[in-house]
Amino acid sequence: ASSVGITVGAFAASLLTVALVFTVSRHARGDRVLGLVLAGIMISSLFQSGTSFLKLVADPNNQLPQITYWLMGSLNGTAPKDVWFALVPMFLGLAPLFLLRWRINLLTLGDEEARTMGVNARRLRTAVILSATLITAAAVAVSGVIGWVGLVIPHLTRRMVGNNYRHLIPASALFGSVFLLMVDNLSRNMFATEIPIGILTSFIGAPFFLYLITREGERL
Repeated sequence: ASSVGITVGAFAASLLTVALVFTVSRHARGDRVLGLVLAGIMISSLFQSGTSFLKLVADPNNQLPQITYWLMGSLNGTAPKDVWFALVPMFLGLAPLFLLRWRINLLTLGDEEARTMGVNARRLRTAVILSATLITAAAVAVSGVIGWVGLVIPHLTRRMVGNNYRHLIPASALFGSVFLLMVDNLSRNMFATEIPIGILTSFIGAPFFLYLITREGERL
């Protein structure tokens, strides 16, 4: 497929993936958060097996290297048309998050407490998931899989600006973009050949998140 076709396909598959996770988790019994995590692991394993099958049947001389490189995540092949494609869903996802960011604080209190303050926690949670899905799907569609940024940066930003989502969401967006640009410059200049960003973010993010889990697990 063309670059536009690949971008559109990745965007559509991202939306489908989150829709499946959300649907399965809503029908799961027990703890809602645990059900969401387990549903994510299951759907992830299902689609990873599909990706492995595509790599198996792909042309080893041309298609397979392209698939492997894209899965590592990189900004090297991103063109201006890809950026313009991503702007629309990113804006549609960011706008509700910015408008509702003060209400997101109420989700930490629990559904009952949020309801007493006039906020429907289920609708708010659904709006947050849909908005985050649009932003993430647009980013993955144009850059491939660049992991750990969304896990590490918000926790690091929380130490600087606190737990208030009115400040945490815009600060996380700013620090996340700065971090990604720094890693991109590092990947282009560290060696003679460019290293995919996804590899470097994993090397940086995994040890840091392991530190958060082992030292500050109760505060995550």
